Amino acid sequence: MEVVPDVSFTVRDAVRLYGIDNWGAGYFDVNEQGRLTIRPNRDDRAVDLYGLLARLRKRKMRFPMLLRFPQILTNRVNELFDAFEKSIAEYSYGNRYLGVFPIKVNQKKEVVDELVAAGRDRGMGLEAGSKAELAVALSHKLSPDALIICNGYKDAPYVRMALRGVEMGKRVFLIVEKPQEIELILRVSKEVGVQPLIGMRIRLHARGSGKWEKSGGQASKFGLTTQEVLEAIELLKRGDALNSFRLVHFHVGSQIPEIKRIKAAVKEGARVYAKLRAAGAPLEVLDVGGGLGVDYDGSKTTYEASMNYTLQEYANDVVYIVREICGAEGVPEPSIASESGRALVAYHAMLVCEVRGQNATPAEAADLMVPQDVHDVLREMKDILEGMTRKNHREYYHDALEKREELYGLFDLGYLSLRERALGERLYDAIARTAVRFAKEDRFVPEEFEDLEKKLITKYIANFSVFQSIPDSWALDQLFPVVPIHRLGDEPTVPATLCDVTCDSDGEVDRFVDLRDVKDHLDLHVQDGKPYYVAILMIGAYQDVLGDYHNLFGIVDEAHVAVGPGKAVRILATQPGDRARDVIRLFSYEPDDLAKAVEAQARAAVREKKLTKAQAQSIVDEYKEALDAYTYLDFSQ
Repeated sequence: MEVVPDVSFTVRDAVRLYGIDNWGAGYFDVNEQGRLTIRPNRDDRAVDLYGLLARLRKRKMRFPMLLRFPQILTNRVNELFDAFEKSIAEYSYGNRYLGVFPIKVNQKKEVVDELVAAGRDRGMGLEAGSKAELAVALSHKLSPDALIICNGYKDAPYVRMALRGVEMGKRVFLIVEKPQEIELILRVSKEVGVQPLIGMRIRLHARGSGKWEKSGGQASKFGLTTQEVLEAIELLKRGDALNSFRLVHFHVGSQIPEIKRIKAAVKEGARVYAKLRAAGAPLEVLDVGGGLGVDYDGSKTTYEASMNYTLQEYANDVVYIVREICGAEGVPEPSIASESGRALVAYHAMLVCEVRGQNATPAEAADLMVPQDVHDVLREMKDILEGMTRKNHREYYHDALEKREELYGLFDLGYLSLRERALGERLYDAIARTAVRFAKEDRFVPEEFEDLEKKLITKYIANFSVFQSIPDSWALDQLFPVVPIHRLGDEPTVPATLCDVTCDSDGEVDRFVDLRDVKDHLDLHVQDGKPYYVAILMIGAYQDVLGDYHNLFGIVDEAHVAVGPGKAVRILATQPGDRARDVIRLFSYEPDDLAKAVEAQARAAVREKKLTKAQAQSIVDEYKEALDAYTYLDFSQ
């Protein structure tokens, strides 16, 4: 329900309200003009997002639009390597760190290119889970020490491609996920004449926590049991290929919020590595997999959308544990690899969408005039509204519920007009909102009024598709920060959810970040008839490739933006989103054939004297224009 705005509200209040300092990781802020800003290098060079939109609109960019800030990718790569190198120096660790980006987290060419370029001199590698991803990885010029990790189940062409990578001088590791893959790898390597580099994924007893907890532990889809590892080693020995076994790998899940779960997994994995190394396996690398979290809600807790540790603490624990266990077992310390994807790319992308209306306008008590010639039930509801106080609000609200049922009963019997029904519904809405306001002034809010408040939340309609741009919000209840990009110097007074333009009731964002809990609404500003822009942030991980074409809404317009030299804001590139014909073709329709079919029907209508030739031609021309139109709503025309 709407509240009276606070004239003393400031931009710092907005920063606190939306939790920007909590989850923003130093990248986001609000400037003196009340506009959301982003600092890609976490320095004093900021991008005013509202001003950026004006420039992009001049370039004919349309809403919704995806904004990428590649400098954030470089910043995240350097921060990851810096953290591990600091730990290695602090603990006098006897080997190095090798970061690996899992391509599955974001397969976009510009993203992978930027990460590889940022980490080339530091040993940044890539992880592939399919032949297509391996083809991408092999095409990149990496550091000679960089790893290409081949996860997932494999067939002969996959193995052959990896071996050709080894032949090219790359460190391409085939990770054994099931014992049968050993025989496959040895057979294909003999055919190709290339000695493979083999890693084994071990199935740990330790498991992660959070939303993806089941991807680790004994019930994991991937990995070898202890017995299977021993059997695999025997297979390698019989094939005179034990020298190929150079890497041990484990994975305990994505977005692990608890550091103690990570520490337990590293302890177990490092112990397995050390035992195998002591037994004669020529191991060189310990790959601790993924799991490094992102603090989406800023609470710094063990909640699934948060993490109770820092990047530096993560690096310290991994390096220290591996060093201690290797020392105790008397084996050389391995190179440490991690497959940190989400932590590298989540921050670099955001979606900006335009709010185009709301589901209903809240009724204001002062505007509800009740004529004398209406049914008594309406005058009685007006009396309830005017007589409601903090002391009697609960009793009066219950009376209003009875009157509402009476209202609908009278309408069903034909005693009320549509105008009277509409007035009654607006009276009830005003009563309910007033009752909630009084209830919230009490020390304890009864559950019925908490539930009532949720029902009264306004739905703002935004021009985007949840299913295309933030599918994890729908499929997994993933939390993403949502913030208006302007008017942040004014208090937002409308509790609202964000509905998309798909014809699906699930196309709604109704869970929002909060320090203490997940909120069921976001405080937004009153719609004043002017454009209102909202950003959905930290969507750089997984969302690009998981998005679907529900209602045939396609990929959105995209811009790549950087700051510098100096404080200049540069638009590096823009990419148009899908046209209607693009998404139609994905589902086996041929757009030109559709146009011909419409044209044939229009001509038939002319012959039957239902249309003139001019009308028919206009229909055909407009149909063809529609095929070339943006799949989202376009209000510029």
